[in-house]
Amino acid sequence: MTGDDLQEQLENVRLRLLESIADLEDEALLQSGVVGSWSVRDLLFLLSNWESELVTALRQIEGGKKPQRLLKALADRDAYNEERLQEIPDRELDQVFDDLQAVRVELEDWLTHFKDSDLTNPRRYSWLGGKSLSDLVAETSFEYEARFLPALEQFADQWLQIPLVGLENIEVLDHDDPHKGNGVSG
Repeated sequence: MTGDDLQEQLENVRLRLLESIADLEDEALLQSGVVGSWSVRDLLFLLSNWESELVTALRQIEGGKKPQRLLKALADRDAYNEERLQEIPDRELDQVFDDLQAVRVELEDWLTHFKDSDLTNPRRYSWLGGKSLSDLVAETSFEYEARFLPALEQFADQWLQIPLVGLENIEVLDHDDPHKGNGVSG
């Protein structure tokens, strides 16, 4: 996958994620149990942490170093996620969204540092075990993010549903006589 292909996938998946949660109020974003025990806030926090690790790894790779911390995190995603969530249990929503955007801008910038031949050659970085750098980028960012989209979309759909039960008890206000009808019968 070329740098342009990676950029396009990063954008497409992120757009879908943001659209899925755009109409949710803060209460919904903080509701636990959206993905396992995580809230939307927790998930967004973790996604930004993964991309931050990836940015650090790209910096190391450009400097000729093996990104040990990212490779260790990928070997046990669950442990990495739990460690991150324990570090800052009460993250402010605004900060989570700011971090999500800031690290994405950094990631997109760092991808421009690599030639397509470096991104796509599975033999370029032997420590990737036959994977290309673009495979590592995809696995750590948009492919991981995309795994959670169905759960986020389902949660948002359920949260935003307007219950139709009890509509038969709603009384229409008489605009000619504002004292007639209060909007609810009974």
